[in-house]
Amino acid sequence: MPGFEIFGQEERDSVNEVLETGVLFRYGFDSARNDIWKAKTFEKEFASYIGSKYCLLTSSGTSALSAALAACGVGYGDEVILPPFTFVATVEGVIQAGAVPVFAEIDETLCLDPTKLENYISERTKGILPVHMCGSMAQIDKIKEVANKHNIMLMEDACQATGAHYKGKFAGTWGIVGCFSFDSVKTITCGEGGGIVTDNESIYNRADAFHDHGHDHIGNDRGKEGHEFMGVNFRISELNAAVGVAQLRKLNKIIEIQKKNHKIISDCISKFDDVKLRVVPDPDGDSCTFISFMLPSEDLTRKIASELAQNGVDGSFYWYDNNWHYIRNWHHIKNMNFAMKMAQSSLANLPDYNKLELYQSDDIMSRTISMQIKLNWTDDELQNRIRNIEKVFFQNGLK
Repeated sequence: MPGFEIFGQEERDSVNEVLETGVLFRYGFDSARNDIWKAKTFEKEFASYIGSKYCLLTSSGTSALSAALAACGVGYGDEVILPPFTFVATVEGVIQAGAVPVFAEIDETLCLDPTKLENYISERTKGILPVHMCGSMAQIDKIKEVANKHNIMLMEDACQATGAHYKGKFAGTWGIVGCFSFDSVKTITCGEGGGIVTDNESIYNRADAFHDHGHDHIGNDRGKEGHEFMGVNFRISELNAAVGVAQLRKLNKIIEIQKKNHKIISDCISKFDDVKLRVVPDPDGDSCTFISFMLPSEDLTRKIASELAQNGVDGSFYWYDNNWHYIRNWHHIKNMNFAMKMAQSSLANLPDYNKLELYQSDDIMSRTISMQIKLNWTDDELQNRIRNIEKVFFQNGLK
């Protein structure tokens, strides 16, 4: 990852097809297009790839989450359970819907812990929103059991797990709706873009209308459209979709390369008994965008993270201190600044996130390092990387 590492003539040709029509807008202008519909092509091919009835492209993964929540009827006063380890956009989507984020513990999959979920369910719980982080899936079957038991909607954030699957079923297809990101650093990229998948026709139709000012997209050339409700502008452009079409057709190749590189590094790390690899519920279904491992203590993890960087092992992330992906440093959300105050000013009894206690998650994240798996490493670069990892581990007494 990311897909831009293998940009080639395919992406250029796809973009040029759009430019030659002069139609960059994804809707209308039917006669001028010469039957070039890049967004529709991507949607059809992606739905087919992951086994979903419907796919809707949006302008970003964030807008996909917002449109999905709106289409599922999540709104003011509702609670949505989600993990504290995610990209902050997951939280923003819930807040912008007017709902309350309820943070639950993660386990060593780095995703929601299904055994702890019932501790966070209340009479206001509208949905459970697991996030499949760093390319591998949560224990989604067990999470789904909890959701079904309590008659709660299961909605998936698969923005970091395009192409991942669990027991043969793709990320994003286990719940009532799944959301994806195709931004510039994702497994496949549109530059900027996102997507929603669902088997539910009503949810698809609502999301389709909501993401384009309420238009129902009935008729040719936008001539017969109706408007049942208000919406927003979360549309993708044909240029972005054109890049995505070419990238999607490379997805199997991308995952194949990631798996090969991932195995080489994981074989190295597995030699050290003091290092524990992340729990992957279905190793065959890991898209292998990252390799994540846990060390015995926070102090040692900080030290090794720093030394890996100093020794040229780039793309190593210590998420516990990260400003984007772990709640510990989301001070704007903890203090309910700006958007939350505006969106939820009418709600009583909002949680004080500064008092949030997630001891299990803090322990796991404080000892976790994730290494990005790149597509364009040469054999020499991989071997040099392994030597530097071993050097740092041995210097710190790991066995």
